[in-house]
Amino acid sequence: MNQFPINKLATVMRQHGLIRFFEHFAEHFAVNHLKDLTVDFLGPNREMTVNGHQVVNFGSDSFLGLDQDPRVQDAIRRGLDRWGSHNGSSRAFSSVRTNTEAEDKLAAWLGTEEVLIYPSVTLANMGAIPGLVGRQDLLVVDEHAHNSIQEGTKIAQANGVRLMSFSHSDPADLQRVLESSSYRLALVAIDGVYSMTGGLPPLAELNHVALSHNAILYIDDAHGTGVLGRKGRGTVLEALGNYHNTFVVGSLSKAFSCFGGFIGCPAPFKYLLKMRSNTYIFGGPVPPPYLDAICVVCDILSSTEYELIRARLDNNLQRLTRGAQDLGLAVLGGQTPIISILVGDEESTLMAGHFLFERGYYVQSVTFPAVPYHAGVLRIQVNANHLPESIHGLLQTLEDLKKALGLPGPEALLRVAA
Repeated sequence: MNQFPINKLATVMRQHGLIRFFEHFAEHFAVNHLKDLTVDFLGPNREMTVNGHQVVNFGSDSFLGLDQDPRVQDAIRRGLDRWGSHNGSSRAFSSVRTNTEAEDKLAAWLGTEEVLIYPSVTLANMGAIPGLVGRQDLLVVDEHAHNSIQEGTKIAQANGVRLMSFSHSDPADLQRVLESSSYRLALVAIDGVYSMTGGLPPLAELNHVALSHNAILYIDDAHGTGVLGRKGRGTVLEALGNYHNTFVVGSLSKAFSCFGGFIGCPAPFKYLLKMRSNTYIFGGPVPPPYLDAICVVCDILSSTEYELIRARLDNNLQRLTRGAQDLGLAVLGGQTPIISILVGDEESTLMAGHFLFERGYYVQSVTFPAVPYHAGVLRIQVNANHLPESIHGLLQTLEDLKKALGLPGPEALLRVAA
């Protein structure tokens, strides 16, 4: 077996710096690593069992708790009875009726002229970004944009599109980049919510720069979908008041607790993206049962009940954010259901995550390269169906963690920003 080229490939891949980095931590911190976990049970209030160990899950991005809603689950069952498990065709050839119904409902809820559903947000970004720009255009990306945006820009660059970046959430630097280049049109790709910190970009200022420099905003609002703005429409409409010069990408997993992603766009672009997005053509469809569930979630978000669900989420978020700040911790975010507690070096971050896990709370310990080197964080995702006692218990355990490991205080945030 050892003489086959595929075995040499495995050896070569292990020489990659990123894999060496990950394998080092997996080997030296096998207990603390807490990655690639296998979950045996999920309960209605974020109870979770991992290899026999019971914890409260603060790592779920089903922010509204709709994955546990009987109406959403029943819709999936009805869709399965109606369509089967798969419609067996690329959407370039056919779509089930519920697919067009879901797109119409999403557009009506979001307030865009049209919506186009993709199998995931990642496939939306990797298909739409290269499809929207050509060799005469300029593609400008925030330096902290999500990995899926970065991957989409690599495909566009390989196709001959010029690619530049600008400093994170900095309108002045975006203006500098645009004014230093000549182009037919520019596409500016950013996040609506930056998922590692929960931070929000200055959308109005960035849009002003774009409009005055013949540029269009492309906003991945996956982490704002369902949890920010009126009726959960996200960051864009709240900040800009319209979608006149934007493409907005949203998630159908996360707060929707379903499957897929979408792009909200002006009417002509629905057809154009169908023609120009390879991932739409070749990526396969969202399984039909989930499309029925997407329609149900749209109805929930558009109803008065949404305000009650959102109030539970916001109360949990405020309780946890204020509690962590009162403990003197370095808290990032707090405007969205993602908050991060700064720890520091990679070893300490992994140890902190394990400390919480052993005491009944799972959070994501995030290290380089997802965040800057030696700026590891505990990434906590707050849900509407977290019980008050779970929030209280996590805060008590964070207080114990601070005593045990000596976590940095708020002043450390200034060093990280610098």
